[in-house]
Amino acid sequence: MRDFTYPATILTAKTLFKALGIKFQTSGTEHIPRTGGAILAANHIGYVDFIFDGLAAQPSKRLVRFMAKKDAFDHKISGPLMRSYHHISVDRANGEQSYRDAVDLARSGEIVGIFPEATISRSFEIKELKTGAVRMAAEAGVPLIPMVTWGTQLLKTKDHEGDMRGRGKTIGLHVGAPLHVTGEDPVAETQRLREAMTALLDHAIEQYPLSPQGQWWAPARHGGTAPSLEEAKRLDEQEYAARAAKRAAKKD
Repeated sequence: MRDFTYPATILTAKTLFKALGIKFQTSGTEHIPRTGGAILAANHIGYVDFIFDGLAAQPSKRLVRFMAKKDAFDHKISGPLMRSYHHISVDRANGEQSYRDAVDLARSGEIVGIFPEATISRSFEIKELKTGAVRMAAEAGVPLIPMVTWGTQLLKTKDHEGDMRGRGKTIGLHVGAPLHVTGEDPVAETQRLREAMTALLDHAIEQYPLSPQGQWWAPARHGGTAPSLEEAKRLDEQEYAARAAKRAAKKD
């Protein structure tokens, strides 16, 4: 698979991050294989997560093909770029095709990045995960690698003012040991993935240079003021209901 724009974009991004004084904390990047396929399952705490997540694969000299909403591929500017990076378009009206594309890429030796929470976590905890990541890894016969990003919520996330300049901020990229899954019990294996990601999240927060105490961007479990998982779920449901009502109003 030929890549021209992807490496150039990464180089440009690294230069920009350095100019902005963005610092990185990393751990476990050696778990990203130098060859062969894998499913990289990451948490989702902000709108720009995928911009940073792929950097965790740079020490292994790998590129990550992310699963992303179809909207990004339909946009006249981002669309051509997303396709040139060989990312995977996710059309919720035809999820099976997205799934098949991801399995085929992983089986052919690519690293596929997926957000198994599906949507941004308002609690900044690891939400309930979809079983897709486990099923993909099992069907493709590749390792499932847990990953957690921390700090991207300070740039842009739900319900808060964004600061896309990111000047002087720290981004944590923490990768866990590969999980070998069979797909025989996707629910149980997905729980294993969630536990691994939760442990990585705790590590990321402990290592972060800013204290989580009293901070909106930190989970309540760590002393922050973010909504609990239960409250965040209620807010998500309210958001989904509002969207549905808006769509219905347009049809009328």
